[in-house]
Amino acid sequence: MTETAARTRPGQNLDYPFSDRPETGAYIEVVKGVYWVRMRLPFQLNHINLWLLADGDGWTVVDTGVRDEPTAQAWTELFDKVMLGKPVKRVIVTHLHPDHVGMAGWLVRRFGCMLWMSRTDYLMCRNLCFDTGLEAPEEGIRFYKAAGFPEDALEQYRTRFGGFGKGVYRLPNSYHRMIDGDQIEIGDYSWEVVVGRGHAPEHVCLWCKEAGVFISGDQILPRISSNVSLFPTEPEANPLQDWLDSCAKLEGMVGDDVLILPSHNEPFRGARMRLRELIEGHETSLSALHVLCREPKRAVDCFPALFRSRITAGNFGMATGESLAHLSCLIARDQMRRERDKHGVDWYTSLD
Repeated sequence: MTETAARTRPGQNLDYPFSDRPETGAYIEVVKGVYWVRMRLPFQLNHINLWLLADGDGWTVVDTGVRDEPTAQAWTELFDKVMLGKPVKRVIVTHLHPDHVGMAGWLVRRFGCMLWMSRTDYLMCRNLCFDTGLEAPEEGIRFYKAAGFPEDALEQYRTRFGGFGKGVYRLPNSYHRMIDGDQIEIGDYSWEVVVGRGHAPEHVCLWCKEAGVFISGDQILPRISSNVSLFPTEPEANPLQDWLDSCAKLEGMVGDDVLILPSHNEPFRGARMRLRELIEGHETSLSALHVLCREPKRAVDCFPALFRSRITAGNFGMATGESLAHLSCLIARDQMRRERDKHGVDWYTSLD
């Protein structure tokens, strides 16, 4: 697969074994004891895949959907129609984003079971939820001003700050920590915990070698690339290199014959091909960004090198975070320098 093909035809050459998608309140059994559930999201990305694992006299749930009434109603239908009154024995959350963790607190309280997450994502999720109702911090305002935010975008940041927690039920005060390499016995299968980084701090995937199934969350998606952003909480981080390293790790681990169960789009086979597409796509973007910044640019000037779709007010912040992640990666590779002007704005210039 060439870099051009990876950029222009993402996911087109993969094997998609299922011609149908489950309706709300229904499921598709992808392998024995592993059920695909699909729920709506009130975002541009309008759906999420959740997974029910048969677990003896009950169920293990993997990811939960965002906190809202339609999702709660969809879960209620599943309890009656699919789960046949059997209890949820544990709730596994792949990572901290609201579409994955949003209903976790609701589920664990309803069934009196334990939440399973990685430590970093659990603690960061609780921290972000505590921001609800607070004013935007000066660190965040300086961060986005340095990126080139105009005043109207800074005001939108101030207005939206603290919104993360609105999509997440309060998490329990205790949880079960998941660590890379852990083995979890669920029903008839043993699942290995595989951790990736970049899209989230400590993203959990689950690999059942016996069944040939890999629950990938947002770590491997077939048709879209997960957002990898730099945030004010850790402004000197290099999340894109973390992402690329995780993709390379998985590329050497998961064969093309493994059935990948992603959080968005459809289950597929061809993980190595897709991971190579993702790596090459970002490397192409880094090269394009290096060319663009031969003349000094702000982070908000870098969108043409990274995105084919139009950047609007709705995705401006996310696009800026991704631009900053790419710029930080080039700085770490000694291919870019950053200089702050007297107005507190950062300018990026390529190094030969």
